[in-house]
Amino acid sequence: MAADLSLKTEVSYQTTGFRASPRLYCGARYLENAAAGVNGCFTDQMEWIKSIIMEWKISDAPVDYPDAVSFMEERVADIREGHTDECVWLLEHPPLYTAGTSAKEEDLLDARFPVFPTGRGGEHTYHGPGQRIAYVMLNLKKRQKVPDIKQYVCDLEEVIIRTLAHFDVKGERREGRVGIWVVTPNGEKKIAAIGVRIRHWVTYHGISINLNPDLTHFNGIVPCGIKEYGVTSLRDLNKLFYNKAFNDILKEEFESVFAS
Repeated sequence: MAADLSLKTEVSYQTTGFRASPRLYCGARYLENAAAGVNGCFTDQMEWIKSIIMEWKISDAPVDYPDAVSFMEERVADIREGHTDECVWLLEHPPLYTAGTSAKEEDLLDARFPVFPTGRGGEHTYHGPGQRIAYVMLNLKKRQKVPDIKQYVCDLEEVIIRTLAHFDVKGERREGRVGIWVVTPNGEKKIAAIGVRIRHWVTYHGISINLNPDLTHFNGIVPCGIKEYGVTSLRDLNKLFYNKAFNDILKEEFESVFAS
């Protein structure tokens, strides 16, 4: 797949549920004793270890949207069957528009870029260079006592809010307006979008945060169907950032939120 050509991969041992797990001692000791053949809780711990492994992928070059969707759909099926680990994929796309399940035809004002209908929730949005997209593939059945999509979206919002705080940006939720918003001298503007899809309680699609995209590219649509408010970015807010540092902070905050 073309998207794999510039892919970096790392495996993270995320401590989801670790602090509350009655298998804590056994889990810590298992990793220490495995080489010595101490396997008193082998079966239980193999399942526990599988439950906390998450793969992080980072693509340096823009990834074509159909390639990304194809990867996610295959990965979601494998996660559901227990054949592979959960995954968060950090990437950006070439300039394009996506139309979610609630998209209105009249909100596509100027199809200057390719338009892709997509199965995620939401309306029209723009993706392009200068955005940090995180496609999130998690098994909610393993992560929540009762799968809760509303809580999952709230957790994604919290990840964005905490990440932006590192750059002295106060991201906020707004009732009835999906995404994360900031108050600027020119009014409230959207800095991050959220659009998710759930299949058999495995998530995909995810979030996009505006670092330094060309904001005029949003003029071809009514972003998320909301006409009254504009969009902004870290650069537009005169915030200094570096892509690698941003990725590291996003990963740190993601693991903190989803481990709590």
